[in-house]
Amino acid sequence: MSYAAVMGRRNDIMVRAAGLDYRDFTTGTLAFDYEAMMKVAGDLATIREIQRQTRVGDTPLWELNNITRLARQLAPPGKGARIFLKDEAANPSGSFKARRAALSVFHAARNGYPGVAAATSGNYGAAVASQAAMRGLPCIIIQEVFDSRGVGQPEILEKGRACEAYGAEVVQLTVGPELFYVFLVTLEETGYFNASLYTPYSVAGIETLGYELAEQVYGREGRYPDAVVVTHAGGGNVTGTARGLRKAGAAATQVIGVSVDLTGLHMASDRDFNRKSFTTGHTGFGIPFLTWPDRADVPRNAARPLRYLDRYVLVTQGEVFYVTELLAQLEGLERGPAGNTSLAAAISLAQEMDRDQILVVQESEYTGAGKHPWAQLTFARENGIAVERGDPAGNRPGERIVIPEHPRQVKAKDYPLDGVCRSYLRNAVARAGSAALTPADHRFLAEDVRRDEEWVKRVLEEARTVEAP
Repeated sequence: MSYAAVMGRRNDIMVRAAGLDYRDFTTGTLAFDYEAMMKVAGDLATIREIQRQTRVGDTPLWELNNITRLARQLAPPGKGARIFLKDEAANPSGSFKARRAALSVFHAARNGYPGVAAATSGNYGAAVASQAAMRGLPCIIIQEVFDSRGVGQPEILEKGRACEAYGAEVVQLTVGPELFYVFLVTLEETGYFNASLYTPYSVAGIETLGYELAEQVYGREGRYPDAVVVTHAGGGNVTGTARGLRKAGAAATQVIGVSVDLTGLHMASDRDFNRKSFTTGHTGFGIPFLTWPDRADVPRNAARPLRYLDRYVLVTQGEVFYVTELLAQLEGLERGPAGNTSLAAAISLAQEMDRDQILVVQESEYTGAGKHPWAQLTFARENGIAVERGDPAGNRPGERIVIPEHPRQVKAKDYPLDGVCRSYLRNAVARAGSAALTPADHRFLAEDVRRDEEWVKRVLEEARTVEAP
């Protein structure tokens, strides 16, 4: 049971716990048949029916009339798109994560697993616990909660409380490599299903969100949205939503990813772990998963966000907190800050778009004691982070949270995808090592970064030249 021994068995553990042998999809050194892997989750109609069995989905779409009016007051003449919000807080566990949990827990029950387990400090834990309760399965949620001082983030503690309320056993750990080790040991000892965030079941569950969103906008307006803004962390949200939009016929809808800028903070750092205000939707996950998706707890990640992103922008923590208050006070909707990351960007992005265009903020999340802005800002102060009013340009992750004084100061900033694609391909070269890349690899990598094969080969060659001694 040493760390090295358990890690050495991880592939076998994962095969048994997910019911998938990822080797079946391998087509090259790095390449695999992505669409064949996604098909194991089932067709969209079946997935929607599975989710409806446990009251997941069919969430409302609200037009944010007052926030749209505000954006138009700030926009140049003729600009200011209509802003809509898909209210995923209406799901049983209060977030869109119920969609990905519903399918995973269904497959666990159908295939006779004695229970389900997930390693997550976010909303997904509550979603898995809620769905497991509905399906009558035991559930274990493993969380990274504490730094080495034994101090836990209020948001993670709130989510642990929610998991326990649904009847799950919650295992709380300090930040570090023990999370994956404990998760593997738990799966091996219990025989539980791995309700990972990154299996085809989990990502396909989000396709219903994109499909439903397109369906609702088309039914109301007679056309598809011009853009959908999606909070980006591990990539499942972007991937599933975009795939659902395409399946609905909204192939021309622009998909814009948004993360909170936490530049300089490392999520595996004991010091940095508690210097972020909420646990997801930030660059600490967003950038690493863009530049190499297969850093997940399964061999092949079903979340491939670079395949679908048309644009990627960043906002600051202060802007998200400000917009959270804005949503509550202008629209009467109190929602959790992490889910408002995309809304913060949308207010800025709408000002670039024409007034007759439609911009949809793709999800919201529930709020609660530990998820509330006041709890998170109080925790920031307790950790020595200054909380100020002023220009968000003065924000310094881990040092200073600057809350805007006026809505015109809320400005999404572009993060160029070309550089991200190049980083992804450099990682591909490093992962391949001395193994030769095949034509199948070149095709796969080109699909993963939405570039042509000649561009990919050129960048790969540049990367190999840099890597060479």
